[in-house]
Amino acid sequence: MFEDKPQWVCQVCGWIYDETVGDPDSGIPPGTRFEDIPDDWMCPECLVTKEDFVLLSV
Repeated sequence: MFEDKPQWVCQVCGWIYDETVGDPDSGIPPGTRFEDIPDDWMCPECLVTKEDFVLLSV
């Protein structure tokens, strides 16, 4: 059975990091868990750090 990957939302701009999609423009391949993203990664929309993201409840 297919299990959805978690999504994380930027508290500043609302951009959503979807683990299924990743962030290829920033070198984060699809399937990368949020916890495995490097600490120096920044939101592609507003440039805040991972600390400004929270788990999106569905």
